[in-house]
Amino acid sequence: MYNNIFKKALDGIGISSQEALSLLMLEDKELLYSVAEQVTRKYCGNRFDCCSIINAKSGNCSEDCKWCAQSSFYSVEIEKYGLLPIEKILEEALYNQKQGIKKFSLVSSGRKPSLSQLKVICDYFKELKSKTDLKLCASLGLLNKQELLMLKDSGVETYHCNLETSPGYFQMLCTTHTMEDKIETINSAVEIGMSVCSGGIIGMGETMEQRIELAVTLRDLNIKSIPINILVPIKGTPLYDTQKISDEDILTTIALFRLINPYAYLRFSGGRGRLPASVQEFALKIGINAAIVGDLLTTIGSSFDQDVEMIKRGGYVIN
Repeated sequence: MYNNIFKKALDGIGISSQEALSLLMLEDKELLYSVAEQVTRKYCGNRFDCCSIINAKSGNCSEDCKWCAQSSFYSVEIEKYGLLPIEKILEEALYNQKQGIKKFSLVSSGRKPSLSQLKVICDYFKELKSKTDLKLCASLGLLNKQELLMLKDSGVETYHCNLETSPGYFQMLCTTHTMEDKIETINSAVEIGMSVCSGGIIGMGETMEQRIELAVTLRDLNIKSIPINILVPIKGTPLYDTQKISDEDILTTIALFRLINPYAYLRFSGGRGRLPASVQEFALKIGINAAIVGDLLTTIGSSFDQDVEMIKRGGYVIN
């Protein structure tokens, strides 16, 4: 049975939820990791995609996502501020470009910006477009098609909207919006010709079956850039006392995401700094072929120079 599943994966056909679940019964995880490594190299090659983000507006969010330090529902000690001035954002963008990073994203807390705020953000993107060579991305919440068109017309190529977790578990973690709201935004972005980046957070109390459900949902949405965040429990949030998942669980999740999504960029994102360097490097072998570098919102990452060395040791070339 396992041989048939692995053959399917090696043929570039994403495995099903049931097939992924059956692989959890494998006693020899090294076999799973070996196949995931082969699939990564066969269908993704040695190209590694890096992007950087800036938290353009922080805190005071109207949503009640239980993992998030930005929510106004919880008392968390983070820096809170309104929309940063363009001078600060341009400075950060140029710094990232000088380091060799080619993609840059503005991230804003809140359900979505007001129309007046969105117009200012669009002006920011026009400025970035004219003064940098960066490919521009945005993560501004639950925008509709017209709002997304404003971004696209301002030079934004990629829109980011994480599903965060499986459809079956989402309502346990957030009540102020729905998975359907997120999918509507994703579909609207696709309809107007934008690329979409969407993934989730693991370690929020979900089961492995629910992680598999997330991976399959992302494949069904044809997502080709999938951030994988690892929960960093933050004091003051409802998930602060959540037990950390093991390194082995994280690696197994990455390997299964790769077999389900053989052609996607699997992007190391927030929380990876908690992993030992050896585990991070092994993750690059078995599926991770992209990363957010630099400022990782309210969780600690690592320096870009360290990331570059790790990527090179993994046999990758940065896009």
